Amino acid sequence: MMRRTLIAAALVAIALPAEAQRTRLTVYTAFENDQLPVFKQAAEAALRDVEIIWVRDSTGVVTTRLLAEKDNPRADVIWGLSVFSLIRLEAENMLEPYTPRDAMALRPQFRSRRDPMTWVGLDAFVSAVCFNTAVARQRNLPRPDTWNDLLNPAFRGLIAMPNPASSGTGLLTVAGWLATRGEQAAWDYMTRLHENIAVYTHSGSAPCNNAARGEYAIGLSFDMRAVALKNQGAPIEIIVPTDGVGFDLEAAAIHRGTRHLDAAKRLMDFAVSKEAMALYGRYYALLGREDVQPTVQNYPPEFAQRLAEMDFAKVAADRDRILADWSRRFDAKSAPRN
Repeated sequence: MMRRTLIAAALVAIALPAEAQRTRLTVYTAFENDQLPVFKQAAEAALRDVEIIWVRDSTGVVTTRLLAEKDNPRADVIWGLSVFSLIRLEAENMLEPYTPRDAMALRPQFRSRRDPMTWVGLDAFVSAVCFNTAVARQRNLPRPDTWNDLLNPAFRGLIAMPNPASSGTGLLTVAGWLATRGEQAAWDYMTRLHENIAVYTHSGSAPCNNAARGEYAIGLSFDMRAVALKNQGAPIEIIVPTDGVGFDLEAAAIHRGTRHLDAAKRLMDFAVSKEAMALYGRYYALLGREDVQPTVQNYPPEFAQRLAEMDFAKVAADRDRILADWSRRFDAKSAPRN
């Protein structure tokens, strides 16, 4: 019995050093759930002494949590969160300055303006309309080509939209309207659109998922989710309104105060590498690096020409005011929070 115990102890002692050398990074993210295992596997294969521990939620929830934990941070890295959120965290001095290797290969708008950089952009996603063609035929609904077309009384109670206070997709949609219409006209538009909204969801994917299932005729969502569902055979048409769409960058940063700074820097290097960009390119058509071509299929070819002129810093600075104003006006139709 004693011999068995000693052998077992020896085996544990042999195993411990290898395990002890593996650094566990707590990574806060709003990446889609189906992307997490893909990105985790690739990162851990490239950084064999690093283990990724995801903390995942919608953009608004992750951002609120990070701000609440400012004085007692738990995240090591933020990988896959709205650039609006990261600029807000940057203003709170919550991001560790670091310019990743190969960061200068990124498109200019995908780079932090600071030196060293405090964040880097990975890919871009845009507002899109998921239009269920089967429901449209049943109800004899017209195809909406512009945002104004959604004001048609025929769509009363048939539109789902993300709540911008909890969803980054909701915020970029609202930010796009503010950018293309101006403040007063945008709020007037949202007030009129509110009459046709059935529900504001707490996820950017949910409205398109709802539309794909035929629960609503229209889901205001984002391009990647729409393309994924269409490629899976959902009876939806992906519409990029001709009057301009808001867009956002998924970005990455090191949380200031991490106890694993070296490992965090190496994960940031990976996040902007060609290998990582190729992974993002399975889901998104606009990547941070021009030297990597996306492989996702059935993207609307016109989306790049319809992007609104977005001032990321202004949206980040105005975020709290925009969300408070939106919630005061429209939150009554929001879905219950889980």
